[in-house]
Amino acid sequence: MTIRLEGLRSLKALRVFEVVARHLNFRLAAEELDVTQGAVAQQIRALEADLRIKLFERHPRGLAPTGAGAAYARRVRLALEEIADATRLLRPGDRHVTISVAPTIATKWLLPRLPRFAARHPDIDLRVLATERVSSFHGEGVDLSIRCGRPPFGPGVEARLLLENQLIAVGSPAMLGGAAALTPKRLAGCPLIHDGHDAWPAFLAQLGVSSSASKGTRFNQTGLAIDAAIAGQGLALAGRFFMESDLAAGRLVQVTPQVMHLGLDYYLVSPRRARGEAPLADVAAWLVGEAASPGSTDLT
Repeated sequence: MTIRLEGLRSLKALRVFEVVARHLNFRLAAEELDVTQGAVAQQIRALEADLRIKLFERHPRGLAPTGAGAAYARRVRLALEEIADATRLLRPGDRHVTISVAPTIATKWLLPRLPRFAARHPDIDLRVLATERVSSFHGEGVDLSIRCGRPPFGPGVEARLLLENQLIAVGSPAMLGGAAALTPKRLAGCPLIHDGHDAWPAFLAQLGVSSSASKGTRFNQTGLAIDAAIAGQGLALAGRFFMESDLAAGRLVQVTPQVMHLGLDYYLVSPRRARGEAPLADVAAWLVGEAASPGSTDLT
């Protein structure tokens, strides 16, 4: 059986098309592919000319796939995944796993645990991609991802709950002046440190406190808000699991027993058609085990 790519000049254009269809933005696609935005646009124009069909509608604020473009993107994505899987199977001795995580998960939860992973699986090369954006499984060679949100996370992926995001208010002992806990009124009068989730207004509302919770220092990452709280700059609101070692070491204390759940938890996400090699299963099992037994760890 002879396979022909009817009307196509090369597979490169299909690779570019898949990335553009995922981002719906030439600039973001160019960044992922490490080429110029003009080169991406040229590849798409050439592909549309080859196929004699319009794949995207161009709008001032971005792109929108045509009906044919959206259907083609789904088929092309599956085909590229098959090619990637076939290539991996040619390298059975290649025991590496790439995991994509948000920077705060990387620094506050994953990084302190990596020595245990290395001791248990010295033959697996674990590669950590710390980024705020959602990474592509096959486009960037990502095998596993830890994402915050609510499932489903899109077609072709499966998710299992890893960490429940139970938010607690914390501050440094020096800032609290030896107080074991704060009344809601006193808590509302403290400087507040905000992160990208901006959960302080809802947290104070649960306490029945009316306060100008919009004021205070703001950071785009939860990890930076936690570090600022350790430095005595105010109170931070973050997931308990981010601060296990800081709470155990006394660098932070919980200032009120109040706990809030936003419904945005952390999930271990993987493609449904994930390669079934042992290293990937070993890493996933290790992550689930670590999340299930946080009290057994010594992270100080």
